[in-house]
Amino acid sequence: MPALSPAKLLSVWENGVRRHPLDRALLLLAVADSRHPSDSLADVPLGACNALLMQLRRDCFGEAIPAWADCPACGERMSFELDTAQLPAVTPPPDTIEVDGHRFRCPGTRQLSAVAGCTDIAQAARRLLILCAADDSHLPTDEATLEPLLARAEAAIEAADPWADLMLGYCCPECGHEDAVAFDIASYLWEEIDAHAHRLLDDVHLLARAYGWRESEILALGDARRAAYLARVAP
Repeated sequence: MPALSPAKLLSVWENGVRRHPLDRALLLLAVADSRHPSDSLADVPLGACNALLMQLRRDCFGEAIPAWADCPACGERMSFELDTAQLPAVTPPPDTIEVDGHRFRCPGTRQLSAVAGCTDIAQAARRLLILCAADDSHLPTDEATLEPLLARAEAAIEAADPWADLMLGYCCPECGHEDAVAFDIASYLWEEIDAHAHRLLDDVHLLARAYGWRESEILALGDARRAAYLARVAP
């Protein structure tokens, strides 16, 4: 794992295990990209964030991305491997997008956190678009003008930052139902880190009990050597 050593992975896991998913995404973004100051990570557009997390995922766990989805029509669980070649090209989103004379930013984690507690999806989406306005005080106040503007802004933002909301199309092999499912790379990567961290903790527990080694000594072992020792102490 060239991007995260075993010790670093456990440190990231420990720091993120009790955090909100949005804060975990920022934690992982800080690992993926050291160019941005920590206090500006929440303003990185979601598409840029997702692209960086995808690269971190490749560096840590390889190109193959096994995934699954449940068909909403028949309940069939479909297992597949995500082909990253089918994902949109990675292009830096613009600083702002102009729609009908109004400027909008591509949303980042800061805007998402502001609507995280909203239970009404439609209201949350509307509020998110307003938060993305570069100067929301200049937005129209009448609903008949505001709503079409927000709809056009949403379409423009999606076109400018396609990595912000990755959707995977599928056709159920059982019933033929066609649909699309969202792919949240931050959550996916965290689940892999969480699973890998627990395996490392099991390794440390077994080898420390068998040989009396410290955690740092065990984590410093290469994967092959650690596996060889584990094979010798396994019941």
